[in-house]
Amino acid sequence: MSLITRRHFLRTGTAGVMSLGALGGYALGVEPGLMLDVTSYQPKVASWPAGLSLRIAVLADIHACEPWMSAARIRDICKTTNALKPDLTVLLGDFSAGHNLVTAPVMPQEWGEALSVLKAPLGVHAVLGNHDWWHGPLPRMRGDDAEGVRKSLRHAGVNVMENDAVRLQKDGQPFWLLGLADQMAFRIRRGHFRGLHDLDSTLAKVTDDAPAILLAHEPFIFDRVPDRVALTLCGHTHGGQVQIPFMESPAARRVRADWVYGHVVEGNKHMIVSAGLGTSILPVRFMRPPEVVEIKLGSPALV
Repeated sequence: MSLITRRHFLRTGTAGVMSLGALGGYALGVEPGLMLDVTSYQPKVASWPAGLSLRIAVLADIHACEPWMSAARIRDICKTTNALKPDLTVLLGDFSAGHNLVTAPVMPQEWGEALSVLKAPLGVHAVLGNHDWWHGPLPRMRGDDAEGVRKSLRHAGVNVMENDAVRLQKDGQPFWLLGLADQMAFRIRRGHFRGLHDLDSTLAKVTDDAPAILLAHEPFIFDRVPDRVALTLCGHTHGGQVQIPFMESPAARRVRADWVYGHVVEGNKHMIVSAGLGTSILPVRFMRPPEVVEIKLGSPALV
């Protein structure tokens, strides 16, 4: 190798290492811990009455832990959510941390106190996620069948929904909010899970023809959701968490690629999958920053 070629090689190699280091630093420190998007959707749902205007704020996959998702950061996210002036705020599960690469746990009473900041005229409602069932505040900590998570949510004034339905009203017009129990609550063996979800019994609690919105942590249930449900809201996938152009998201290995993130329309059915807020497996995000989702249903003139 000539001297010129060697110098060129060293310069190129050094630049490449520095670029990779900068990207790694961004994915590890900037995007997951400092960024926050507000993503707005206004789906045209045929089964939703045009005159029933509803603004929904969605928070998913908080995965509370230090330093990535501290109680202070959760509180700030809640303040951002309140500033959207939602009629209804929903939480889509996975409050417990998703990995052990942390400096300390954020205990349920800490993140619960932060979530108590959330305010909405029609209430704050939540479903549980798989990590809330699988372990305690960190993956290495013993779980309690999600009882600590439930207790903290209820203490924060949040309605916990597990195969439940509640009838709400906006401007005198009714609609149903349905909350499904987790679909992966128990790990049977690698890649196999048993859920506690019961879609049929949840739907059976709907006693009139008012439109319905379904909360489900994982999007897996969507193919079973009937047209009767106007909109399904899900988390779990983190929107892929790491997005590399021309490469399949790791999240797509367990869920259809077109169900990983965003607004999904199949026939008359609509689903919105949030990118969530925290991280799982590794504390990295790339090209998929944490987000608060804002959804506007009804006539544009009224929302």
